[in-house]
Amino acid sequence: MRPALCHLHQTSFSDIRTIWGNSFLEQEVVIILLGVFMVLILSSMVGFFLSQRTQTDIGREVIANLNVRIRSWWWMCAVLTLALVTGSIGSVILFGFISFVALQEFLALTPQHAADQRTRLWAFLVIIPLQYALIAINWYGLFAILIPVYALLFIPIQSILVSNTENFMVRMATLQWGLMLCVYCISYIPALFMLDIAGYEGENLKLIVFLVLIVQLSDVGQYIFGKTLGRRKIIPHVSPNKTWEGLIGGVTLATIVGAALWWMTPFTMWQAGLISIVITLAGFAGGLCMSAIKRDRGVKDFGTLIAGHGGMLDRVDSICFAAPLFFHITRYFFT
Repeated sequence: MRPALCHLHQTSFSDIRTIWGNSFLEQEVVIILLGVFMVLILSSMVGFFLSQRTQTDIGREVIANLNVRIRSWWWMCAVLTLALVTGSIGSVILFGFISFVALQEFLALTPQHAADQRTRLWAFLVIIPLQYALIAINWYGLFAILIPVYALLFIPIQSILVSNTENFMVRMATLQWGLMLCVYCISYIPALFMLDIAGYEGENLKLIVFLVLIVQLSDVGQYIFGKTLGRRKIIPHVSPNKTWEGLIGGVTLATIVGAALWWMTPFTMWQAGLISIVITLAGFAGGLCMSAIKRDRGVKDFGTLIAGHGGMLDRVDSICFAAPLFFHITRYFFT
């Protein structure tokens, strides 16, 4: 943290930072969250105004969908804020739950095989809790290889014990890729608490806020710019709603905001801007890959848990690809 901000932080929070190991929100995080909720208030007011003025059936349907999305964002921001208030443990629990639901949605799209029931129980009841427990106890060495190495070896061994080889390779690849996407990649978000950055001790919560805010802002920007200005589709047979105008607009908006928020990170302004470009492009790639899975399975969304947004995996598809890159860029260059 920059010296002036560090002094401000110490004088404002020195009496409460010892509670729950820095569980109360940093002043900079509070500012950002207040800004987010102000945007939500404004969006709700605009949505209500448009719902009262729109006369056509098509217009009312579009506005109704917009208002449903806004209400869902209220709930998602409230839950995230609650997790952040409780510090690293709250974040571990929240993203562990997200991984659990996301993996459930992912596997629900694949054929259920009776021979894999016990293996899937291992994935949900052992591998997911263990992955997040390693984050809670700050064991990076095992966290980084538990799923890509040990789960990779354990799952086929566990499955073959039932002596069923029908579609064995497809079944194993599906479960293992599901674990990688829905558990391993998502777990890199709370794993940001592990990083030991000189001059930034005890402030890693702001890295989570930065990552989630920039990637989600890019998604929202791509949606808005795509709806209003979108003309040229990128890969229409995979995701017909993704356009070049939406991508450029969303990434540009998120990059500008990311560079402007450099003061809450250990990055300089230009570093924050470059990192924002990397994670937003990674998030876009994640969305495309998840769209390909849904199109292959013949479904519009992974689920219906979040009104207006589909399932949990529909909401975190960008984070799945962005989080590991953000973690390792930060770890390699700034620790």
